[in-house]
Amino acid sequence: MFAVLKTGGKQYKVQSGDLLRVEKLAADAGEKIQFNDILMLGGDTVTVGAPFVAGAGVQAEVVEQIKGEKVIHFVKRRRKHSSKRTKGHRQKLTLIKVTDILASGADDSGVKAAIGSGSVSAAPAAAPAKGKAKAKAAPAAAAEASDDLKKLSGVGPAMATKLNEAGITSFAQIAAWTDADIARIDEELALKGKIEKEGWVDQAKALAE
Repeated sequence: MFAVLKTGGKQYKVQSGDLLRVEKLAADAGEKIQFNDILMLGGDTVTVGAPFVAGAGVQAEVVEQIKGEKVIHFVKRRRKHSSKRTKGHRQKLTLIKVTDILASGADDSGVKAAIGSGSVSAAPAAAPAKGKAKAKAAPAAAAEASDDLKKLSGVGPAMATKLNEAGITSFAQIAAWTDADIARIDEELALKGKIEKEGWVDQAKALAE
């Protein structure tokens, strides 16, 4: 049996026992996590989500937090006063081992949901029986609280979608960012300093009012 899951804006086809490098997750080595955005399940029959397969999930164990291969960015300007600049970058990644693929019942498994390290907020993992009503109401409340992020300078439809996928849906979230949040989100989403250049935090504070 295989599954196609989505995390960090990318899609991965996985089977039980696979080792996988994904965009950095907020989890420690040895911790068990669950991916709930499942696009497809395959085996004797194939189930395609619309966009996700209801009740499906992929469980994995975090092996370690790692960094990808170093990428060199070299710029040279051939002018009278020529200049050149070299920058290096190593993307932060999480190495995981797929332990189980659930065709159903993932919502009630109680396993911590896999969340990107740059996500400011996310829906909670399955709660005990008393908290089920609150857990079900959370997605609806989040939808009602979402804002049109395209009102921010430098945010178009594609960027708004990218932010939403990272769990950033409201001006209030952005207005509350600290310097550490800005640095983390900038690296997670490869924004190249756009948050500070465009002044998103100040704009969000004004729009949130």
